[in-house]
Amino acid sequence: MSQLPIITLSRAQHRQANQILIGFKHDWVLMDVVKHLPNAKWSKTLKSWYIANNPENLKLIFSVFKGHAIINSSQLFNTPKTKVGSSKPKGKRTLTQSNRDLLNGFYRFLKGKRYSKSTVDTYSFFVADFIEFHNAKNINTLTIKEVRAFIETVFIKRHYSISSQRQFISAVKQFIIYYPDTQISNLQLTRPKKSKTLPLVLSQNEIIDLIRCTQNLKHRAIIALIYSCGLRISELINLKLTDINIDRKQLAIKNGKGRKDRYVSLAESFIPLLSNYYHTYKPKVYFVEGQSGGKYSAESIRQFLKRCCKAAEIHKPVTPHTLRHSYATHLLENGVDLRYIQELLGHAKPETTMIYTHVSRKDLLQITNPLDSALKQMGKTDKTNINVLLSRNLNR
Repeated sequence: MSQLPIITLSRAQHRQANQILIGFKHDWVLMDVVKHLPNAKWSKTLKSWYIANNPENLKLIFSVFKGHAIINSSQLFNTPKTKVGSSKPKGKRTLTQSNRDLLNGFYRFLKGKRYSKSTVDTYSFFVADFIEFHNAKNINTLTIKEVRAFIETVFIKRHYSISSQRQFISAVKQFIIYYPDTQISNLQLTRPKKSKTLPLVLSQNEIIDLIRCTQNLKHRAIIALIYSCGLRISELINLKLTDINIDRKQLAIKNGKGRKDRYVSLAESFIPLLSNYYHTYKPKVYFVEGQSGGKYSAESIRQFLKRCCKAAEIHKPVTPHTLRHSYATHLLENGVDLRYIQELLGHAKPETTMIYTHVSRKDLLQITNPLDSALKQMGKTDKTNINVLLSRNLNR
C-alpha cells in the first residue's frame, strides 16, 4: 500500500476567531474527505481549509482523516497564530522557550505512555492553553486556584462541553505527574459528573426497515454488520478481511478501544449479504474500502446513515453508535446475560454495560400502567360500558 499523504495542522486568527488550518497538497481524495468536516470552510485569503479551534473539532479531524492521511499536528501547539492582513503576527501563543521545552517534553511523556495520538494531541492542546493563560506566572507557583480560573474564564467563553472539561482535568492530572514541581494538588482536581443521558435505541422493526431501505449494497452491508455485531465505527473501518471467519461464523475484533481484542458472532442471515457484497466490490485488505483503496471514512458512514434513515422515515438522530446501542439493548431484551453482553461489546467495566438495563423494555412491559388499571377498574364497575376507551366521552 502506498504512503499516505500528510496533513499539517496549524493555528490562525481568522474572522476574529481562533481557527485550525488544515493544510495539504492538492489531492482529490482529501478534497472529498475534508468536505465531510461539519463547518469546515475554504479561505481564499489563507489558501487553506479551516475550522474552529477547539478540542471537539480536533478530535473530529483525526476521526474523519483516519486511514486517509498522516496528520502532523506539531505546529498546532508551537506556532504563532497569524492574522490576515497584518504585517506581524497577532494572537501569538506567548510561551517562553522553557515552557515550550516543557510542553514538548510533556508531549513525549504522553506518547511514552502509549496513549492514542488523538488523546496525546488533545491533552497537549489543553495544557498548552492552560500554561499560556497563566504565562505571567511561574509554573512552579500554579495552584488549584489557577486551574479554576482557567475553567471559569476559558471554558465558559468557548462553550466547551462537560466531556471536554473532564478531559482537561485528566490532562492536568497527567501533567502534574510529569512535572510534580507545581503546587496543583491532584486530590483537589475533580472532574464534573458526566451527563446521565440514556442511549437512543431503535426498535427491531426500525432496524429491519433501515436495512431494507438502504439501496446501496456496500452501505447495507455496513449497517447490517455494525448492528448484528455491535461494532464501534472505528472497529468497522479497521476490520480486515482476514478477521472474518466464515466457517466459525465469527469476527475477530483486534486492538479495539483500550487495545483489547475480542470475538463476536456473525449472524447467519448476514452471510448471504456478505457474500454478495464481497463478490460485487472485491475489497482487497479491509472489509470496507474507499474508492481509491485504504480505509473507509467514518464520516462517510455517518452521512449515508442519515440519508438511509430519512428514506426509512426514521425521524431520530441516528448515528453508527445508535446501532451498537440497539444491538446491546435487543440482546438484553432477548434474555442474554449482562456479563455476556459486556464481553461482546468489549466493555472494561460492567457499570458501562449496566446502562442498557435502563432502556430495556423486557421488564418494563410486565408492569401495568396505572392509567390502564384505572380504565380497567372503571370498566368493571360500569356494567353498561365495559370497554372504556380514552377516545370516547367519559363524562356521565
